[in-house]
Amino acid sequence: MIKYKFTKYFENKVLIKRPYLKKEWCIRVLEKPIKVERQEGNRYRFWGIIPELGDKFLRVVTLDDKITIHNAFPDRRFKK
Repeated sequence: MIKYKFTKYFENKVLIKRPYLKKEWCIRVLEKPIKVERQEGNRYRFWGIIPELGDKFLRVVTLDDKITIHNAFPDRRFKK
């Protein structure tokens, strides 16, 4: 079982700015992504659908290790 981690930025900024987000949703997206792509700055983007958000797409950004979650937000512009 993978032990996911969270950056201080995620803990202190993202969860404060978006209090409706849940860590388990982010982990769910990493475990069963619809799409994954490398991002500049040695990060990765993962997308997944979250039923609890009204079937919206959640984008989760990790560090290069793909297990340290750095950012997450509903992505209104994502297209499959």
